[in-house]
Amino acid sequence: MSLFDRDTRAELRQRLSGVQNGLLAAFLLGWAPILGKFAYRYNVAPMTLATLRILVSVVFLWAFYLLFWRRYILLPWPFLVNCLVVGMVNGVGSLFYYNGLARLDASRAALLNATYPIWVVMFFAAAGQPITRLTLGRLGGAVLGALLVTRPWTIPDPLHAYGMLLMIACAVLYAWHLVLGQWVLADVPARSAALYIITGMALTVSGAYLLSGQHLEAIPLPGFYAILALGLTTALSRLAMFFSLERIGGVQTAIISLLELAVSLLLAHFLLGDRLSLLQWVGALLLMGGGALARLDVERGGAPERGFNPMDV
Repeated sequence: MSLFDRDTRAELRQRLSGVQNGLLAAFLLGWAPILGKFAYRYNVAPMTLATLRILVSVVFLWAFYLLFWRRYILLPWPFLVNCLVVGMVNGVGSLFYYNGLARLDASRAALLNATYPIWVVMFFAAAGQPITRLTLGRLGGAVLGALLVTRPWTIPDPLHAYGMLLMIACAVLYAWHLVLGQWVLADVPARSAALYIITGMALTVSGAYLLSGQHLEAIPLPGFYAILALGLTTALSRLAMFFSLERIGGVQTAIISLLELAVSLLLAHFLLGDRLSLLQWVGALLLMGGGALARLDVERGGAPERGFNPMDV
Protein backbone atom coordinates (compact mmCIF):
# COMPACT_ATOMS: atom_id res chain seq x y z
CA MET A 1 0.00 0.00 0.00
CA SER A 2 1.38 3.40 -0.97
CA LEU A 3 1.87 6.28 1.44
CA PHE A 4 -0.82 8.19 -0.48
CA ASP A 5 -3.35 5.39 0.07
CA ARG A 6 -2.54 5.27 3.78
CA ASP A 7 -2.94 9.04 4.09
CA THR A 8 -6.23 8.92 2.20
CA ARG A 9 -7.60 6.13 4.39
CA ALA A 10 -6.48 7.93 7.54
CA GLU A 11 -8.26 11.08 6.38
CA LEU A 12 -11.41 9.12 5.58
CA ARG A 13 -11.34 7.48 9.01
CA GLN A 14 -10.93 10.88 10.63
CA ARG A 15 -13.87 12.32 8.70
CA LEU A 16 -16.02 9.28 9.48
CA SER A 17 -15.18 9.68 13.16
CA GLY A 18 -16.16 13.36 12.92
CA VAL A 19 -19.50 12.51 11.34
CA GLN A 20 -20.20 9.82 13.94
CA ASN A 21 -19.42 12.22 16.78
CA GLY A 22 -21.57 14.91 15.20
CA LEU A 23 -24.49 12.49 14.95
CA LEU A 24 -23.98 11.42 18.56
CA ALA A 25 -23.91 15.06 19.73
CA ALA A 26 -27.13 15.86 17.85
CA PHE A 27 -28.86 12.77 19.26
CA LEU A 28 -27.84 13.58 22.84
CA LEU A 29 -28.77 17.26 22.58
CA GLY A 30 -32.16 16.31 21.19
CA TRP A 31 -33.01 14.72 24.54
CA ALA A 32 -32.71 18.01 26.47
CA PRO A 33 -36.37 19.17 26.31
CA ILE A 34 -37.64 15.61 26.82
CA LEU A 35 -35.59 14.97 29.96
CA GLY A 36 -36.47 18.44 31.18
CA LYS A 37 -40.17 17.65 30.87
CA PHE A 38 -39.67 14.34 32.68
CA ALA A 39 -38.01 16.23 35.56
CA TYR A 40 -40.90 18.71 35.72
CA ARG A 41 -43.34 15.81 36.11
CA TYR A 42 -41.66 15.14 39.46
CA ASN A 43 -42.03 18.75 40.65
CA VAL A 44 -38.44 19.82 39.96
CA ALA A 45 -38.33 23.63 39.78
CA PRO A 46 -36.79 25.19 36.63
CA MET A 47 -33.98 26.89 38.59
CA THR A 48 -33.18 23.64 40.37
CA LEU A 49 -33.13 21.71 37.11
CA ALA A 50 -30.88 24.23 35.35
CA THR A 51 -28.47 24.29 38.30
CA LEU A 52 -28.20 20.59 39.08
CA ARG A 53 -27.98 19.69 35.39
CA ILE A 54 -24.98 21.93 34.78
CA LEU A 55 -23.30 20.88 38.04
CA VAL A 56 -23.54 17.22 37.00
CA SER A 57 -22.06 18.17 33.61
CA VAL A 58 -19.15 20.19 34.97
CA VAL A 59 -18.20 17.59 37.60
CA PHE A 60 -18.24 14.85 34.95
CA LEU A 61 -16.14 16.92 32.52
CA TRP A 62 -13.55 17.94 35.11
CA ALA A 63 -13.17 14.31 36.19
CA PHE A 64 -12.78 13.24 32.55
CA TYR A 65 -10.20 15.94 31.80
CA LEU A 66 -8.20 15.22 34.95
CA LEU A 67 -8.04 11.55 34.03
CA PHE A 68 -7.48 11.71 30.28
CA TRP A 69 -6.95 15.28 28.98
CA ARG A 70 -4.80 17.06 31.54
CA ARG A 71 -2.79 18.79 28.82
CA TYR A 72 -5.93 20.73 27.80
CA ILE A 73 -6.58 22.15 31.28
CA LEU A 74 -3.82 24.76 31.41
CA LEU A 75 -4.63 27.98 29.55
CA PRO A 76 -3.13 31.48 29.62
CA TRP A 77 -5.20 33.66 31.91
CA PRO A 78 -6.68 36.00 29.21
CA PHE A 79 -7.89 33.02 27.12
CA LEU A 80 -9.36 31.35 30.20
CA VAL A 81 -11.31 34.51 31.03
CA ASN A 82 -12.62 34.72 27.45
CA CYS A 83 -13.90 31.13 27.66
CA LEU A 84 -15.58 31.83 30.99
CA VAL A 85 -17.33 34.88 29.49
CA VAL A 86 -18.68 32.73 26.63
CA GLY A 87 -19.92 30.24 29.22
CA MET A 88 -21.57 32.99 31.26
CA VAL A 89 -23.60 34.08 28.21
CA ASN A 90 -24.66 30.49 27.56
CA GLY A 91 -25.41 30.05 31.27
CA VAL A 92 -27.88 32.94 31.29
CA GLY A 93 -29.42 31.48 28.14
CA SER A 94 -29.87 28.13 29.87
CA LEU A 95 -31.81 29.82 32.68
CA PHE A 96 -34.17 31.28 30.07
CA TYR A 97 -34.38 27.86 28.38
CA TYR A 98 -35.50 25.85 31.40
CA ASN A 99 -37.87 28.52 32.62
CA GLY A 100 -39.37 28.73 29.13
CA LEU A 101 -39.57 24.93 28.84
CA ALA A 102 -41.66 24.83 32.04
CA ARG A 103 -44.33 26.95 30.28
CA LEU A 104 -44.32 25.28 26.83
CA ASP A 105 -44.66 21.85 25.32
CA ALA A 106 -41.34 20.25 24.38
CA SER A 107 -41.94 20.47 20.62
CA ARG A 108 -42.62 24.19 20.55
CA ALA A 109 -39.74 24.87 22.94
CA ALA A 110 -37.33 22.93 20.70
CA LEU A 111 -38.56 24.74 17.59
CA LEU A 112 -38.24 28.18 19.16
CA ASN A 113 -34.76 27.37 20.39
CA ALA A 114 -33.90 26.36 16.82
CA THR A 115 -34.32 29.99 15.68
CA TYR A 116 -30.76 30.70 16.83
CA PRO A 117 -29.30 30.61 13.25
CA ILE A 118 -31.44 33.65 12.45
CA TRP A 119 -29.72 35.58 15.22
CA VAL A 120 -26.27 34.27 14.25
CA VAL A 121 -26.75 35.78 10.78
CA MET A 122 -27.98 39.05 12.25
CA PHE A 123 -25.00 39.32 14.61
CA PHE A 124 -22.51 38.67 11.83
CA ALA A 125 -24.30 41.19 9.62
CA ALA A 126 -24.04 43.75 12.43
CA ALA A 127 -20.30 43.00 12.62
CA GLY A 128 -19.93 43.97 8.95
CA GLN A 129 -19.86 40.54 7.29
CA PRO A 130 -21.53 40.76 3.85
CA ILE A 131 -24.95 39.11 3.67
CA THR A 132 -26.24 38.15 0.21
CA ARG A 133 -29.81 38.47 -1.03
CA LEU A 134 -30.00 34.70 -1.16
CA THR A 135 -29.09 34.54 2.54
CA LEU A 136 -31.72 37.17 3.32
CA GLY A 137 -34.30 35.15 1.41
CA ARG A 138 -33.45 32.03 3.37
CA LEU A 139 -33.57 34.04 6.55
CA GLY A 140 -37.03 35.29 5.60
CA GLY A 141 -38.16 31.68 5.11
CA ALA A 142 -36.89 30.81 8.59
CA VAL A 143 -38.74 33.77 10.13
CA LEU A 144 -41.95 32.74 8.36
CA GLY A 145 -41.43 29.20 9.65
CA ALA A 146 -41.01 30.49 13.20
CA LEU A 147 -44.30 32.41 12.90
CA LEU A 148 -46.15 29.34 11.61
CA VAL A 149 -44.72 27.22 14.43
CA THR A 150 -45.56 29.62 17.24
CA ARG A 151 -48.83 31.00 15.80
CA PRO A 152 -48.74 34.02 18.13
CA TRP A 153 -52.23 35.07 16.98
CA THR A 154 -53.72 31.95 18.68
CA ILE A 155 -52.13 32.27 22.15
CA PRO A 156 -54.66 33.22 24.84
CA ASP A 157 -52.51 32.31 27.86
CA PRO A 158 -50.10 35.07 29.00
CA LEU A 159 -47.85 32.48 30.70
CA HIS A 160 -47.56 30.63 27.39
CA ALA A 161 -46.56 33.85 25.64
CA TYR A 162 -44.03 34.53 28.40
CA GLY A 163 -42.55 31.07 27.87
CA MET A 164 -42.17 31.81 24.16
CA LEU A 165 -40.37 35.07 24.91
CA LEU A 166 -38.00 33.28 27.28
CA MET A 167 -37.22 30.65 24.64
CA ILE A 168 -36.57 33.30 21.99
CA ALA A 169 -34.28 35.10 24.44
CA CYS A 170 -32.47 31.81 24.96
CA ALA A 171 -32.00 31.46 21.19
CA VAL A 172 -30.58 34.99 20.99
CA LEU A 173 -28.09 34.31 23.78
CA TYR A 174 -27.14 30.92 22.31
CA ALA A 175 -26.43 32.65 18.99
CA TRP A 176 -24.32 35.30 20.74
CA HIS A 177 -22.42 32.56 22.57
CA LEU A 178 -21.65 30.95 19.18
CA VAL A 179 -20.36 34.26 17.81
CA LEU A 180 -18.20 34.76 20.90
CA GLY A 181 -17.10 31.13 20.69
CA GLN A 182 -15.89 31.50 17.11
CA TRP A 183 -13.79 34.46 18.22
CA VAL A 184 -12.38 32.55 21.20
CA LEU A 185 -11.63 29.38 19.20
CA ALA A 186 -9.33 31.36 16.93
CA ASP A 187 -6.78 31.23 19.78
CA VAL A 188 -7.86 28.40 22.09
CA PRO A 189 -7.90 24.62 21.44
CA ALA A 190 -11.47 23.41 21.10
CA ARG A 191 -11.19 20.90 23.95
CA SER A 192 -9.83 23.51 26.37
CA ALA A 193 -12.57 25.93 25.35
CA ALA A 194 -15.26 23.30 25.95
CA LEU A 195 -14.13 22.71 29.53
CA TYR A 196 -14.00 26.36 30.53
CA ILE A 197 -17.17 27.34 28.66
CA ILE A 198 -19.07 24.68 30.63
CA THR A 199 -17.32 25.88 33.81
CA GLY A 200 -18.43 29.45 33.08
CA MET A 201 -21.99 28.19 32.64
CA ALA A 202 -21.83 26.35 35.97
CA LEU A 203 -20.53 29.41 37.83
CA THR A 204 -23.23 31.64 36.34
CA VAL A 205 -26.18 29.32 36.90
CA SER A 206 -25.05 28.36 40.42
CA GLY A 207 -24.59 32.02 41.30
CA ALA A 208 -28.07 32.85 40.01
CA TYR A 209 -29.52 29.99 42.06
CA LEU A 210 -27.84 31.23 45.25
CA LEU A 211 -28.95 34.82 44.63
CA SER A 212 -32.53 33.69 44.04
CA GLY A 213 -32.72 32.50 47.66
CA GLN A 214 -34.50 29.36 46.51
CA HIS A 215 -34.17 26.28 48.69
CA LEU A 216 -33.70 22.79 47.27
CA GLU A 217 -37.11 21.20 47.12
CA ALA A 218 -37.84 17.55 47.90
CA ILE A 219 -37.17 15.64 44.68
CA PRO A 220 -38.29 12.01 44.28
CA LEU A 221 -35.79 9.50 42.95
CA PRO A 222 -37.15 9.49 39.36
CA GLY A 223 -36.66 13.26 39.28
CA PHE A 224 -33.02 12.84 40.24
CA TYR A 225 -32.63 10.21 37.52
CA ALA A 226 -33.95 12.70 34.95
CA ILE A 227 -31.54 15.39 36.22
CA LEU A 228 -28.59 12.98 36.16
CA ALA A 229 -29.46 11.84 32.63
CA LEU A 230 -29.78 15.45 31.47
CA GLY A 231 -26.44 16.41 33.01
CA LEU A 232 -24.61 13.44 31.49
CA THR A 233 -26.12 13.93 28.04
CA THR A 234 -25.10 17.60 28.21
CA ALA A 235 -21.49 16.72 29.06
CA LEU A 236 -21.21 13.87 26.55
CA SER A 237 -22.79 15.95 23.77
CA ARG A 238 -20.21 18.70 24.32
CA LEU A 239 -17.36 16.19 24.10
CA ALA A 240 -18.81 14.65 20.94
CA MET A 241 -19.44 18.06 19.38
CA PHE A 242 -15.86 19.22 19.86
CA PHE A 243 -14.53 15.92 18.51
CA SER A 244 -16.68 16.59 15.46
CA LEU A 245 -15.46 20.18 15.12
CA GLU A 246 -11.85 18.99 15.22
CA ARG A 247 -12.35 16.35 12.52
CA ILE A 248 -14.80 17.84 10.01
CA GLY A 249 -15.00 21.55 10.85
CA GLY A 250 -17.84 23.92 11.69
CA VAL A 251 -19.81 23.84 8.43
CA GLN A 252 -20.27 20.06 8.34
CA THR A 253 -20.96 19.96 12.08
CA ALA A 254 -23.65 22.63 11.57
CA ILE A 255 -25.33 20.50 8.92
CA ILE A 256 -25.35 17.44 11.18
CA SER A 257 -26.64 19.50 14.12
CA LEU A 258 -29.96 19.85 12.27
CA LEU A 259 -30.78 16.36 13.49
CA GLU A 260 -31.01 17.68 17.08
CA LEU A 261 -34.36 19.30 16.32
CA ALA A 262 -35.60 16.23 14.47
CA VAL A 263 -34.68 14.03 17.45
CA SER A 264 -36.50 16.38 19.86
CA LEU A 265 -39.66 16.46 17.73
CA LEU A 266 -39.78 12.68 17.30
CA LEU A 267 -39.13 11.99 20.99
CA ALA A 268 -41.72 14.58 22.03
CA HIS A 269 -44.24 12.96 19.68
CA PHE A 270 -43.71 9.39 20.90
CA LEU A 271 -42.76 9.89 24.56
CA LEU A 272 -44.71 12.99 25.56
CA GLY A 273 -47.66 12.87 23.16
CA ASP A 274 -46.90 16.31 21.64
CA ARG A 275 -48.74 16.99 18.40
CA LEU A 276 -48.06 19.63 15.75
CA SER A 277 -50.61 20.72 13.19
CA LEU A 278 -49.88 20.41 9.47
CA LEU A 279 -49.24 24.16 9.31
CA GLN A 280 -46.75 23.89 12.18
CA TRP A 281 -44.91 21.04 10.43
CA VAL A 282 -44.61 23.25 7.35
CA GLY A 283 -43.26 25.98 9.59
CA ALA A 284 -40.80 23.54 11.17
CA LEU A 285 -39.41 22.59 7.75
CA LEU A 286 -39.09 26.25 6.74
CA LEU A 287 -37.41 27.06 10.04
CA MET A 288 -34.92 24.20 9.85
CA GLY A 289 -34.13 24.63 6.17
CA GLY A 290 -34.05 28.42 5.95
CA GLY A 291 -32.17 28.97 9.20
CA ALA A 292 -29.58 26.30 8.51
CA LEU A 293 -28.87 27.42 4.94
CA ALA A 294 -28.60 31.06 6.02
CA ARG A 295 -26.15 30.10 8.75
CA LEU A 296 -24.10 27.98 6.34
CA ASP A 297 -23.98 30.89 3.88
CA VAL A 298 -22.40 33.00 6.62
CA GLU A 299 -19.91 30.29 7.63
CA ARG A 300 -18.88 29.69 4.01
CA GLY A 301 -18.31 33.41 3.70
CA GLY A 302 -15.43 32.98 6.11
CA ALA A 303 -14.82 33.57 9.77
CA PRO A 304 -14.52 37.12 11.03
CA GLU A 305 -11.16 38.76 10.69
CA ARG A 306 -8.64 38.35 13.49
CA GLY A 307 -9.28 41.91 14.53
CA PHE A 308 -12.99 41.27 14.89
CA ASN A 309 -14.21 41.69 18.44
CA PRO A 310 -17.81 40.60 19.04
CA MET A 311 -17.97 42.89 22.06
CA ASP A 312 -18.08 45.76 19.56
CA VAL A 313 -21.25 44.54 17.84
